[in-house]
Amino acid sequence: MTTPTLRTDVSSLPPDGADFPGGGPAAGRMAPTPGTGAPALLEVKDLRVSFGGKAVVHGVNFSIAPGEKLALVGESGSGKTVTALSLLRLVQNAEITGSASLFGPEPQGLGPHASLPPEGALTPRGGPSALGERNLLSISEHALRGIRGSEIAMIFQEPMTALNPLFTVGDQIAEVLELKQALSKRQAWDAAVEALAATGIPEPARRAQSYPHQLSGGQRQRAMIAMALACRPRLLLADEPTTALDVTLRGQILDLLSDLQRQTGMAVLLITHDLNLVRKFADRVAVMEMGRLVEEGPVAAVFADPQHAYTRKLIDSRPVRDVAEGQPDAAAAPVMQASGLRVSYPVRLPGVTGWFKSGEFVAVQGASFNIPAGQTLGVVGESGSGKSTLALAALGLHPHRGELWAAGQQWSSDAAGNKRMRRAVQVVFQDPFSSLSPRMTVEEIVGEGLLVHEPGLPPAARRDRVIAALADVGMGEIQFPGLLQRYPHEFSGGQRQRLAIARALIVQPQLLVLDEPTSALDVTIQKQVLQLLQKLQRERGLSYLLITHDVDVIRAMAHQVMVMKDGEVLETGTVTEVLDAPQHPYTRILVAAQV
Repeated sequence: MTTPTLRTDVSSLPPDGADFPGGGPAAGRMAPTPGTGAPALLEVKDLRVSFGGKAVVHGVNFSIAPGEKLALVGESGSGKTVTALSLLRLVQNAEITGSASLFGPEPQGLGPHASLPPEGALTPRGGPSALGERNLLSISEHALRGIRGSEIAMIFQEPMTALNPLFTVGDQIAEVLELKQALSKRQAWDAAVEALAATGIPEPARRAQSYPHQLSGGQRQRAMIAMALACRPRLLLADEPTTALDVTLRGQILDLLSDLQRQTGMAVLLITHDLNLVRKFADRVAVMEMGRLVEEGPVAAVFADPQHAYTRKLIDSRPVRDVAEGQPDAAAAPVMQASGLRVSYPVRLPGVTGWFKSGEFVAVQGASFNIPAGQTLGVVGESGSGKSTLALAALGLHPHRGELWAAGQQWSSDAAGNKRMRRAVQVVFQDPFSSLSPRMTVEEIVGEGLLVHEPGLPPAARRDRVIAALADVGMGEIQFPGLLQRYPHEFSGGQRQRLAIARALIVQPQLLVLDEPTSALDVTIQKQVLQLLQKLQRERGLSYLLITHDVDVIRAMAHQVMVMKDGEVLETGTVTEVLDAPQHPYTRILVAAQV
């Protein structure tokens, strides 16, 4: 078992493996939290989780004090989420051992309708201020249901899948209050609207009547936070609460959680791989690798002087700029050029007018840019800014007005005429798992473009080209035996993204449209994919149209930057001009949110 690096004096803690009455770390007292000296709210000791006899969490120990913010950090597969879910026994078919002791009284809940726990629900230990401890891993399911939501609540990573699509968000929050606090339907509804208002969501009474699909990503996340905090829990488990959000929304959600945490005094266990988020939010950080806790301590100390090699690897995973600098050849024609680009969608007008004519939603208004050979144009902005619509137009997948040239010609309605352009302009999508067919082998996926653009190529030559393309992205038979006959689900997220890049490269394009190519990846894998893209650009003279909301990725990859908001281009210039000396207030907000 790997011993974690601790930045604190833990000599006062009992020795590993000691037996304690009641299944907790000590009988009749609340264990101190390392580094704070405060009594613990939650003490996790020797937590082990396995599936079918295969261990995935190996003897994890940590504690959280009331009002403390602890970040649990690591890559996908490190065991962070399984650890958090195991505390509430929400992991199906898992074998869980160890203890997770919750100390102190049950909370009084939200508002005047709250009630104290029934007499005898907790065994007093150590006087009236410490009503007792309960081991979450050994108490009955009935008792645990009383704790879930009321004492310990959870924010899940993806609100769209965590919220019920058949009920309004107000009904879903009210249901928690009815079950946990025995409120009437009217009282629960009023309290649900108040909970939404506390998260800063606009027009909370109207939004409460909305279904999840009618809300934006940030609004759905706020609704989930309102549901989690409705009963004023003492501990909040936040599983990647900002991963799917734009940088400005991330900042808003962090500020919201910090404000609510200060108001209610709750503790927060934050599960994340976003180190910028940890720097801004947490008091302490615990680093997990392959199911083991390898380092723990105050955020400032760990980030300033990481002791474990894995912690250093995570901290050093910030994207590094390694692109060919210098001015492009002024005499060479740009790979892609746009002037006055306008993209719109038809929308139905309200009332009787909508029977006779359609309205118009303008997603991109008057965008102009050019991408020289061997350079990258980074387009940055929030969701809804028009970035992805711009990418669709660049790929010839959406009608547009204005001028848009690629590889020396314009997109047209003639599919045959566009064939040469489709070879010159390829795309790498955000989520490699959904963009790769699960029914096709690696050889079929990577070689598919050759069937379209070089149909006369013999099968043996096509296979050689596939092998060469895979080698270009760092994948071969030595590392992956039987590579060509494998399927996408047999690879990690970073490996699938390499397959997607190989699929695009095999037809020898001039321009790659990169639509959030690293946002679904861990920081270490993100750095590897960016280094691969930089290497390919230097060696092949590729041009990139990079769509992202991550300012760090723009800073590492882009030569020119275009900032978009609400379909309009607000600012353009070199990466130094735009990111180091932003002129528009919105650009300054984006840059500040990433720091």
